[in-house]
Amino acid sequence: MAKNKQKILSIVLAGGEGTRLMPLTRDRAKPAVPFGGAFRLIDFPLSNLVNSDYRHIIVLTQYKSHSLDRHISQMWRFSNLLGNYVSPVPAQQRLGKHWYLGSADAIYQTINIIEDVQPDIVIIVGADHVYRMDFGQMVRQHIESGAEFTVAGIRQPIEQSHQFGVINVDPDHPNQIKSFEEKPDHCDGLPDAPDSFLASMGNYVANTDALFDALAKDEKSENTKHDMGGDIAPYFAARGEAGVYDFNSNIVPGASDVDHAYWRDVGTIKQFYDAHMDLIAYVPEFNLYNQEWPIYTNTGTLPPAKFVHAGRDRLGHATDSIVSPGVIVSGGEVHHSVLSPNVRIHSWAQVVDSVLFDGVVINRRARVYKAILDKNVVLTENSTVGIDTEHDLARGFTVTPEGITVVPKGTVVDD
Repeated sequence: MAKNKQKILSIVLAGGEGTRLMPLTRDRAKPAVPFGGAFRLIDFPLSNLVNSDYRHIIVLTQYKSHSLDRHISQMWRFSNLLGNYVSPVPAQQRLGKHWYLGSADAIYQTINIIEDVQPDIVIIVGADHVYRMDFGQMVRQHIESGAEFTVAGIRQPIEQSHQFGVINVDPDHPNQIKSFEEKPDHCDGLPDAPDSFLASMGNYVANTDALFDALAKDEKSENTKHDMGGDIAPYFAARGEAGVYDFNSNIVPGASDVDHAYWRDVGTIKQFYDAHMDLIAYVPEFNLYNQEWPIYTNTGTLPPAKFVHAGRDRLGHATDSIVSPGVIVSGGEVHHSVLSPNVRIHSWAQVVDSVLFDGVVINRRARVYKAILDKNVVLTENSTVGIDTEHDLARGFTVTPEGITVVPKGTVVDD
């Protein structure tokens, strides 16, 4: 656990609309989307901050925030004894009758809250990535380097440069950012890896006074998108005041060689689905079972999962899968899938290569292949999802180019 003498406030940017994850974000904010069976995306950054011993946290919310606010209020409650807190903060509209204009504007509109806390350093993190990280190590480098603003970076394939902020490092000073480009169409590869570039993880550490000054200038600028990656990071880089923290150097207790420095953006359906498949590999690329650096959530009073029927003609079983509390597999078959709490799989049903959210019911002889079923979806007897693409599209379901079918929340699928 990392401890520093400086007073530190953590800000989680959780106002993302998540349009690329539709229909999963139709009724909820992206950080509130369930992940990995029992968790929500917001649980990953909050767990990392808490495990890093940073427990003064505000969460900036905006779009469709009800389920996110409820999850934070029910799950992320601390004792008042030591003054720790996780506090959701809705859009303030302090500077006019408008939503947040960008991530930088979101922070600028909450400057009054930051001023009340009077931190020396502010940690700023996104809420839609899956990873483990000890932020104390990043803060330590930030302090020792003398930088005003530090960006966490990770190597990514060069063909994905249009999806990330691109960090160009000073060759003579490898911890200093020479320039920063937000989602360029093309970029140069690294000297030692031409097929890779250094991508921003969307995690920042900043000295409070310098951050306030940059945000105030950005607010008055006409040529800005009010974005932390697109405007604030380049501002500090141009002044020679931006450092980079190599995520690969981050050592998390209990991490293995396989899941060391694991980080996934889950902003699209394909990325979201692939990250789930990472969890259920024989040797998982991301290990949910690392209790030395746990990911916290709340499963309430749910009972253990249950498997029934073991006759010749039906066998309730699950293989290569994650099965959450409250699930009952009653004579059905589950393979290579993730089942969230309170899912029901009935006799002779099949679920393969799929992700099922809370409360999904798969009735007798129904079949689900390579699909994501949102909360409370019901398949009636003999119904199918993921078998016939044209049929799925005709029913209004989302089907990605990779063949992943997504069924919206509360849908009754009746063939």
